[in-house]
Amino acid sequence: MQRFKNLKLNPVERASMMPILYSYRRCPYAMRARMALKYAGIAVEHREIALRDKPKAMLLASPKGTVPVLCLGDQVIDQSLDIMQWALTQSDPNGWKNADESLARDWIEINDGPFKKLLDQYKYPNRHPELKQDDVLNAAMELMLKPIESALSSSQFLLGNQITWVDVAIFPFIRQFSMVNPEEFAKLPLPTTQKWLKHHLESALFQAVMEKHPAWIEPSIQS
Repeated sequence: MQRFKNLKLNPVERASMMPILYSYRRCPYAMRARMALKYAGIAVEHREIALRDKPKAMLLASPKGTVPVLCLGDQVIDQSLDIMQWALTQSDPNGWKNADESLARDWIEINDGPFKKLLDQYKYPNRHPELKQDDVLNAAMELMLKPIESALSSSQFLLGNQITWVDVAIFPFIRQFSMVNPEEFAKLPLPTTQKWLKHHLESALFQAVMEKHPAWIEPSIQS
């Protein structure tokens, strides 16, 4: 279910016909939103944020203070999956939405829930000194990486031989996991997962949404 927020913007914001996207290049949630918007052919005004100096305009639109945030005139979508679904509602040329809803929900719930927790524990071991990295890796293997490997052993993508929004929603998190210790990840018994990951990393779509943007400088309001 999509969750939208209504927002009264200032006249300058309202006058802009182009959607505004607040994003952070390396955030996996923002990555999947950007990929869906790009795939759907939706041009946006990209506002790259600095995590330590978040724009007041973004916080006004979405007080939770996390990216991505998509502003559509007076309407705000501030959940990455909702942005993806909104984009695909506008245009879905290759049928990304042709996915079994129950299977899609199962994958996303695991990825965005317990796997994301393991990813954070794996990426930031100093924050979790009580945990052993090998144990975290093994848990991630059993929970997510081995099931992905199993799914990809019989089809090109997670839900069949056609890419769906589920692949795009999950890929940025597997990418992030693989980058924590690339040498260790390369040695894991995950040949089809690594092939799937490589496919997405080398895709024109991903390359396009990973272009670097300078941090957006919020204009000062003259009284």
